[in-house]
Amino acid sequence: QVHVVESGGGLVQAGGSLRLSCTASGFNFVNYIWGWFRQAPGKEREGISCITWTSGSTYYADSVKGRFTISRDNAKNAVYLQMNNLLPEDTGMYYCAADLGPFHGWATFAADFGDWGQGTQVTVSS
Repeated sequence: QVHVVESGGGLVQAGGSLRLSCTASGFNFVNYIWGWFRQAPGKEREGISCITWTSGSTYYADSVKGRFTISRDNAKNAVYLQMNNLLPEDTGMYYCAADLGPFHGWATFAADFGDWGQGTQVTVSS
């Protein structure tokens, strides 16, 4: 049984930083691309960053490029999202998900993922 857990969210002022973590039991990380999504109130969930487990290739949405960095820890089967220079528009619930790949863009990334966790809330005050 797959169990995805996101953590690390919180309340931070604009310009601040947070580091999100994602772990998943019952999942073979090696064969997947792992990524982060966020969902702001009243908006659809959007993909913002992902990393290929084997090669370490990374992809970012334009809205977070240059501010967020995704990384992985092979030994811990964990994915991280370092978020710097946070903006109020970064507020939302953050989730991680996986896709077998290859990456063809955010519209299709993790479209079939069915093991969404509870997410972790990020709130950025202005």
